[in-house]
This record gives sequence, C-alpha cells and structure tokens, in this order.
Amino acid sequence: MFAIFDTIRKPLRLLAMPVVAMALAACDPAALGGLGGNSGPRIDAAQPVPVALLVPRGGSASDNLLAKNIENAARMAMRDLDGVEIDLRVYGTAGQASTAATAAAQAVNDGAKIILGPVYGAAANAVGVAVADAGVNVLSFSNNTTIAGGNVFVMGPTFDNTANRLVNYAKRAGKDRIVVLHADDVAGQLGRNAIQQAIARNRATLAGTVGYPLSQEGVRAAVPQVKAAMANGNANALFLTTSSATALPLFSTLLPEAGISTTANQYIGLTRWDIPAQTLSLPGVQNGWFALPDPGATNAFRSRYNAAYGEQPLDIAGLGFDGIAAVGTLIKTRKGNALTTSALTQGAGFKGASGIFRLLPDGTNDRGLAVATIRNQQVVILEGAPQSFSGAGF
Repeated sequence: MFAIFDTIRKPLRLLAMPVVAMALAACDPAALGGLGGNSGPRIDAAQPVPVALLVPRGGSASDNLLAKNIENAARMAMRDLDGVEIDLRVYGTAGQASTAATAAAQAVNDGAKIILGPVYGAAANAVGVAVADAGVNVLSFSNNTTIAGGNVFVMGPTFDNTANRLVNYAKRAGKDRIVVLHADDVAGQLGRNAIQQAIARNRATLAGTVGYPLSQEGVRAAVPQVKAAMANGNANALFLTTSSATALPLFSTLLPEAGISTTANQYIGLTRWDIPAQTLSLPGVQNGWFALPDPGATNAFRSRYNAAYGEQPLDIAGLGFDGIAAVGTLIKTRKGNALTTSALTQGAGFKGASGIFRLLPDGTNDRGLAVATIRNQQVVILEGAPQSFSGAGF
C-alpha cells in the first residue's frame, strides 16, 4: 500500500514490477454495515477513554518498523492533549487480516471505544466487519477507498483527494482540457477514475484517455497514442497516474522526445514527483505539477519526531499522530457522543501531522494539499496548502 522506493537508476527493470498501490479488500464495503450518524459507543470524558491502536507488530522486519513509527507518533500526539486523557492500548496484527480481526474483537472486549489502524486494506476491512455489531468506528491507516464506508474510515492519502486538488488548480489556471494517461492495472484504473471524477466535479474537459499495459513495449506504444489524443482533443494538459517506481522515468523521456512539449502542454502527476529525490532530474517532470502535504506542518512534525526518537519518521507515522489528534479533539468536547460517526465527520476537520484533514461520511477523507512544480530540478510551491476547509481547493 505505502511503497518506499530507494532508487530510479534502473527504470526499465522497474517497469517489469507490479504496482502494488493498494491492498484490495476481500469483501464488499457494504458488508461493513450501514451504520448511522449516531453510531459509536458513548464515552465518559471525565475518565481516561480506552482507545485501541492496531499496528503490524509481529510481522516482517518492515512491518515491525511501521508499527514502531506509528506507535511513536501516536504517543507523541498524546503529549499534545490538554486536559484529555486517553488510555492507549496497542495490539499487534502481524500484518494479517485474520490476526487483525481477532485483535480488534479483543480490543472491544477490553473496552475500546474506537480503533485506530490497522495499516493494510484487507486487514482494515476485516476489522470493520469484526466490530461492526458493536458499533465501534475504525480509523484505518489504509488509503484503499474500496473498503471505506459503514464503520470504516481510511485516513491515508487518496487518489480522489489528490486528483480533485490538482484538477481544481488546473481549471483555475486555464489548463482545463485534460488527457489522462494510465496503466491498465488496478492502481492505474483507480487513478484514472479519480481523475475523471475530478474533471467532472470541477467542470473541466476530459479530452482523451490512453491506457497501456505495464511493460516497456506497452509504454512505448502508448506515446504516439498520447500525441494523437492531445491533438484530437485540443488538449492543454496531460495527467499521468504513474510513479517513479514504474513508468514515469520512461514516459518522462519519451513524451517530450515525441514533441509533447512540457512548456506548451501542462504535465500533471497523480503521485509525488519529489520522491525519491532522483525524480527531480527527470526531463518530463520539469515545470510539471503535483500535490504534496502541507510542507510547513510536515517539516514541523518530522523535526519533533526526530527530537523525540532520534530518527526521521516514515511518512505513514503521521497517520498515527492524526488518529490521536482527531480523537483527542473530539473527546475534549466532553460530550458522550464524541466518537460517533457524526462527530468524526464534523466539517471543520482536524489538524494533523501533515496539515488539516477531515473524515467524510462515505469513509474517505479530505486533506489540505499544496500544489507544487519543479524548476531547475527544485521543488517550488505554486499554491500553499489551505489552513482551513474554506480555503482554495475545497
């Protein structure tokens, strides 16, 4: 789900690797239960509120590292709570859906009023099913929107959120005739759908769509199709779903060489074009647009984490911080229904490790994102992240 990439020095080899952007759920989100706005156990805010944190401890070495980072960040967030007491109980899932479901059921039996985590989509889906009858809400760290709904929220960054932010900006900047270039795998199709929905939502124009199989031959064959789609649709923008770990390095070279200028045509990326740092030197990303979390908030969180634990956090660690920040904010209202669905989805949202965010009634989320470009291989912020949900892009 969350990939950590070390290098892009061998982009052609990377094209043969599958894109594992999301861990798909084993059952339909409807199975999680159509819980209403008042769903959620009542709490006594005058006493420490039991909160369960499900992390992939007990799995692989990378899972254990994720678990440590998430728990560290959650405990750091607890130190910010003024007058709010949380009884945090941590359960290991070993990164497995069945173990996560068992842990969640145990957590509810132990008195948990809400569950933070787990990380992987299938595990979060299983947890939601396991505790649905108890009416307990789950703030999962997944970014897989196919499992969202009922009592399950996904807190990870989503394609829908990023696509909407970038299309909104493009529309206002006059780059509103957009061709979508996507892989034919699951991640590419979900990315395409998110961009198309954002185009419709922001009243831009879908000028064409080009799909390709994730192979060197597929990428090369797609280039003339993209050129034709741009011309036939009178397009002024090209939105790519690919990342540095897959086809972006090759497209970044082949598309400009085919005459699809990065100055006459606005390139837009659904993924982070500043990670890893080598991506900044790719020819096709120069002057391109992409979205990223609020740099000020993100840098402040990373500095605090490093000061507290002597190392830099993984990006996913911030979700552990966010979960505690949201729960603590709601408990501070001293209301018995502070952790119900209607309270969790209050419109003002919350302030987290990477800026503002809010949970939506459909189980997905909005995050305040900045829009950036790359000039001379350096990141330049074009429009800062909103500081409230009345700001730009919302």
